[in-house]
Amino acid sequence: MGRVTQRRKVHKIVLDGSPQALEFPVRHREDVLAVEEPLEIRIGSMSFSVTMRTPGNDFDLVAGFLVSEGVIWTPEQLVSLRFCAGENADGVQTFNVVEAQLRPDVVRPETGRNVFTSSSCGICGTDSIDAVRKSSHYSPAEDPLTIPVETLAALPQALRSAQDVFDVTGGVHAAGLFRISDDGSADLLCLREDVGRHNAVDKVVGWALREGLLPLRGTVLQVSGRASFELVQKASLAGIPVLAAVSAPSSLAVELAEASGMTLAGFSRQTSLNIYAGQHRVAVPAPAAG
Repeated sequence: MGRVTQRRKVHKIVLDGSPQALEFPVRHREDVLAVEEPLEIRIGSMSFSVTMRTPGNDFDLVAGFLVSEGVIWTPEQLVSLRFCAGENADGVQTFNVVEAQLRPDVVRPETGRNVFTSSSCGICGTDSIDAVRKSSHYSPAEDPLTIPVETLAALPQALRSAQDVFDVTGGVHAAGLFRISDDGSADLLCLREDVGRHNAVDKVVGWALREGLLPLRGTVLQVSGRASFELVQKASLAGIPVLAAVSAPSSLAVELAEASGMTLAGFSRQTSLNIYAGQHRVAVPAPAAG
């Protein structure tokens, strides 16, 4: 998988479960790790952000990040993306700097912000919660999508079965964008994996922007982790009406979903799920007459 994964030697210690054991066998083997490297995002010559990510689909990541920051919302506003020259200590091109050229009429973000985004947090460096409550150019509240509850509950397994990098490393998050058909079935449009769950979402949104698909009406964004505030915000800014997570949402995520007119599901499993906001979009069969 190229720069996406890396092999490292490990010492595997096997415990037999016996508290009386005086020693445990140690096995020497190779393990496969998900790569984590910094990516500097530039707007023209201005350094805008540095994010820790898994290399791959970097142009999608940058495009999606600019959408989630409220800088752009149509593909025409993004003129070009390119890797800038950059080498490591061994003189090897790192491909860790991407420069975005925007249309002249696009309002540039504040210079000197220099946001650092770790792989665990999508809004590090932001001054306040008010600063990340950005106004979206798309309104998920206007999306009339209805999704059968059994289709929604099946999405985590559909996402998991397509996670190639997780199969090898066990160390990445995933975000999958599903289109809901008129018959209630779900088709996977795009899946991205990354050590950062917010990066995985940005890569999906960036792909959609570059394909000219925004706003993403009639879709569900299924994520492999919890539903945090920044993931709801990213989905809202892309016009996604439904966000589903295999784990819990935060209180602020629920508040933002309600305010944005989104449907938010958590603890999504094949046999059950919780709807925290926008339950009107989830079609539940009426109980059989007794």
